Amino acid sequence: MNASATRPGLSTLALLTAMLIAPVAHANGTDAQASELLARMQALEDANNRLQDEVNRLSAQQAAPMPMPAPISAHGDMPPPPPFVADAPHWEKDSKPTKRRKKDIGIALGYSYDMLDHAEGVNNRLIRQLQARRDGEIDSLVTIGGGVTAIANAHWSNRPNKFGYLMRHPSGNNQRTKATQEVALNSVQLAFTAAPTDDITAYAELLYDPEQSFGAGTLTALARNQVQVRKAYVMFGNLEKSPVYVAAGKMDVPFGLQDTVSPFTNSTNWHAFAPLAYGAVLGYVDDGLSVRGMAVLGGSQFRGANTPVDGTNIPSKLNNFAVDASYAFGLWDDAQLRVGGSYLHGSAYCQGYPVFHFNPCSDNVPAIAVYGQFDYGGLRLLGEFAQTTQVWPGTQVPDPRNPLSQFPAHKVTSLTAGARYTTPIAGKDTSLSFEYSRFVAGPKGSPWHRQNQIVTGLSRRLAPSVDLFGEYIRTDGFAPLNFISGGNQPNGATWSDASARSSVMMMGVQAAF
Repeated sequence: MNASATRPGLSTLALLTAMLIAPVAHANGTDAQASELLARMQALEDANNRLQDEVNRLSAQQAAPMPMPAPISAHGDMPPPPPFVADAPHWEKDSKPTKRRKKDIGIALGYSYDMLDHAEGVNNRLIRQLQARRDGEIDSLVTIGGGVTAIANAHWSNRPNKFGYLMRHPSGNNQRTKATQEVALNSVQLAFTAAPTDDITAYAELLYDPEQSFGAGTLTALARNQVQVRKAYVMFGNLEKSPVYVAAGKMDVPFGLQDTVSPFTNSTNWHAFAPLAYGAVLGYVDDGLSVRGMAVLGGSQFRGANTPVDGTNIPSKLNNFAVDASYAFGLWDDAQLRVGGSYLHGSAYCQGYPVFHFNPCSDNVPAIAVYGQFDYGGLRLLGEFAQTTQVWPGTQVPDPRNPLSQFPAHKVTSLTAGARYTTPIAGKDTSLSFEYSRFVAGPKGSPWHRQNQIVTGLSRRLAPSVDLFGEYIRTDGFAPLNFISGGNQPNGATWSDASARSSVMMMGVQAAF
């Protein structure tokens, strides 16, 4: 219902007015005035009708729905305006691009396996970390890794209680008679790699290794079942910015290659010359060239390094050091050769008679090393030679009444040569290896003259961080470093025995995350 139907119009009012005033106007003779008044009233009525029509039209338009915008044409028509969007929060208004935030905690299987593997890359951990950060292999604030190596083996020897295999401390405390067997844990590891900034990397590695622990007693003695912080350091370096890096803490000393082609058993070079110590490293790595120097805390270190400090073994002076340089270059296709050399100012072979781990020395005994590694497809060849530059004082028995005193002091030498071939079988990398290594500590004829080791290995990589392996090991000679020339046996005798022979059948699995 419109507005005109709800109230009387001006025409009705005009008619009523004319009816009232007509008799009066006629009586007074004013017909002309009445006619004029009626004409004005009609004009007002007409104007009112036009105004009412306009009001009705506008009301109808307001009630109708708004038309949809026309579709966008492919011929250049302007698109409709964008919908209204509320202002973004102030922290999202910055026009500068922001770097993707790191994950808080991450896992890198290949990286963790390499960092925790005791057989390969032994002396290359810092560089491996720098490359992993440069390549985005580890991109978390904290990368957690761990590993477990479980083994089962059987040993046979031609001498009671003398097993020359070095992957466990050779001692009658743990291996009895001429045949032994075991199922055991070789090691359990847990590692943390922290990357708080682009240039700083912190690393810590916890190790449980009852078979190679320096603790006293049997394999199950509490002293040999401890967890230690094996390595820990902070490194400053970023290969995207500079080839120079520095690190400080407890770490491998850059001396020699220390690697093996065997899946599990370390080379004799590693056992004889791989130092672990407190110190600081300054290094340069770029385009195949690696140059490193380490200031090493003096006194007897965790292994493989010793210099006297005021006639003691107290580590309170930076009076030991090591330098290493190597260069890797391509030969043809994917063939690569790496060669290098090292110098260690204070080796472990400075102690006098009787030799016992961590005793103080009267003077330092330096050592040198040269090494090479050749890779071509699935083939790897390696060789390493290390030797002290002076004789080991403790390899001479000072008591003239002891028949062993006839043997002069001797330099310590170690040699490793090995080959490995890897090929995929049923989609899994399978490796066959052979390695010979030799340790010489005395002249020919002495009971501690040498200990040789031959390892034939077969391994299959089940996953990037899981390796199943088997080995046959043969050792010739029994020359443990502790009391190598005697001092712990009745009448000054030595437990070293150049005629001892032992064989080992080994199998196990190394799994990391």
